[in-house]
Amino acid sequence: MESIILASASARRQELLRQIGVRFTVRSQDIDESMRSGELANDYVIRMAQEKAQSALSAFPVNNDSNATVVLAADTSVVCDADVLGKPIDEADAVDMLRRLSGREHRVLCAVTLGTQDKQRTVLSESRVRFREISIAEAQQYYRSGESAGKAGAYAIQGYAAVFVEQLIGSYSGVMGLPLFQTAQLLSEFTVPLQSTIPAVVK
Repeated sequence: MESIILASASARRQELLRQIGVRFTVRSQDIDESMRSGELANDYVIRMAQEKAQSALSAFPVNNDSNATVVLAADTSVVCDADVLGKPIDEADAVDMLRRLSGREHRVLCAVTLGTQDKQRTVLSESRVRFREISIAEAQQYYRSGESAGKAGAYAIQGYAAVFVEQLIGSYSGVMGLPLFQTAQLLSEFTVPLQSTIPAVVK
């Protein structure tokens, strides 16, 4: 297996896959991301990853070949007080999210599904992130930087929002949108090679 299908347009997931040397083709999926009534956050993020993978796989014919298409899909949610904080719709929404996260701990869930037509596996990464206090003015300024756009919970940990993070327990890459430890294990299970980019030690 030389390459996989990435069922996501996320630049962060593409960057993370390149980091571990995975070759991929992007085929983002447009699915209904509405939560079901009474659905728990863990169940929701797992369902989203699985439905994105199924959507991508449906574009390919059933193939029992050993080189059958492998699809990777993922979904990330920020959870505070059992509420899933999605992508902000405007400045007021983003500021409200950041103020809810201010000075306290929240969870970041990231589900990853890897699969072919006849086999799918899903793993769930859970990280806990504690923010320092964030003022309204600072939240507004952060939103206006453009980093909140399209980000669950209205922040990107790999950007300026790193200065908000007082403590992180779990997977940094998972908070970015793709937990690399778990993803590498899944890729190994599906015999997808990782191209090592670790430099040789010079003695």
